[in-house]
Amino acid sequence: MTLEIARYRRYPELEGKTLLICVGGTKCATSWLHGYLDSLPGVTPSPLKELHFFNRKFPRLALSDMDLLATRRLMLFLSQEGNPAGHVRGSPLIRAALDRVQMIYDDNAYFGHFARICTADTKVLCDVTPAYSSIGAEGFAWMRELCAAQAVRAKILFVMRDPVTRLWSQLRHMQQQTIIDDAGAVWSKALASEAIMARGDYRRIVTALDGCFDADDILYLFYENLTQEPALQRLCRFLDVPQIKADVQTRRNETEVKTALPQEARRAFLRALAPQYAFCHARFGADLPAAWQG
Repeated sequence: MTLEIARYRRYPELEGKTLLICVGGTKCATSWLHGYLDSLPGVTPSPLKELHFFNRKFPRLALSDMDLLATRRLMLFLSQEGNPAGHVRGSPLIRAALDRVQMIYDDNAYFGHFARICTADTKVLCDVTPAYSSIGAEGFAWMRELCAAQAVRAKILFVMRDPVTRLWSQLRHMQQQTIIDDAGAVWSKALASEAIMARGDYRRIVTALDGCFDADDILYLFYENLTQEPALQRLCRFLDVPQIKADVQTRRNETEVKTALPQEARRAFLRALAPQYAFCHARFGADLPAAWQG
């Protein structure tokens, strides 16, 4: 893709800020993470947790039409009882949804959104969109260049989870969203889906991130210990913001479909994901949670 960075509007109010972009993983407690980031002093996440800006530019491995979803979400918000203009004025979430619809036809609306929500106290802005894990090296390079053109420092966060349990959680969530039928019946088809498997292709994702961003600008964390003190300390040091106590009791966006993983599926998942376990053991060593099955 031709970058054409020069045609983008520059927002002076963003100069010198950090943009934390959480690129995944899918079903790795990123909704909880978004809430924690929102509690940190000097940190301003988008009120709309998932902006789906960069993946709309690199949609080859998309699972849904995110522009269509953005339009329908805004229509739903504005159809609420009462005055629609009042809803827009009174709700940061609806204004963020309006900004996201503008991104369909105006790429400047992405950084325009962050310029609008940036305050005098903002040090770090946040976009938490797990689907960015699917955009590949070309997409990450475009992300890096676009941020650099704004004089914004992009910092990348990628959260990983045991590959088997993450994949099964993703399939159960897709069933809940009616994207697929019964996860217990269609799991074998998922193994043949490049778009589904791309979300857990840690080897491809980590290799692409390592090749596109400086090591100081990437943080790898793990779902299994994300809410524990050492991980939160690393996160806050990475952002250079004060750490505060986390609410570890509240669960966000928890999948309601609780179907147990069939043993046949577990064995097939382990075989298919063996390269991911091997890569992560070699890349992260002792940092890898003991609970990982591989």
